[in-house]
Amino acid sequence: MTDRFTVSLEPALAAEFSAYLERQGYGNRSEAVRDLIREALTRERLEKSPDSGCIGVLSYLYDHHERELSKRLTETHHEHHSLTVTTLHMHVDHDTCVEAALLRGKAAEVLSFGESVMARPGIQHGRLHRIPLTGPPLATHRHPDDG
Repeated sequence: MTDRFTVSLEPALAAEFSAYLERQGYGNRSEAVRDLIREALTRERLEKSPDSGCIGVLSYLYDHHERELSKRLTETHHEHHSLTVTTLHMHVDHDTCVEAALLRGKAAEVLSFGESVMARPGIQHGRLHRIPLTGPPLATHRHPDDG
């Protein structure tokens, strides 16, 4: 069963929303509204439950000539090996690399780690997307020296 509700929009907002639907390729308004609601609820869930588990996708573009940045990024991922599941590295051109890291951990820790990486000098663009985990408790990747 589906709940239905009516939304009233000013003409200018309705026109903007219609253009958004077309740009994004939505078949109808309901699909877009569902996605927008899910995104808002996900963001709220992660903010209100910082200890809840999540998956993070961290991507960033950087100048690999920046003094020891590649080395420092690798060290940072090693220091947070309990969060970093895997990384992907790609050479964009002679000067630029892009990396994508899949992270898994507590929502607040994933956010803090992502923000610390993106704030480093030499990182040109960065984005962190977090997806909350539901179900059983978060399984962690542990090493003998984790304590």
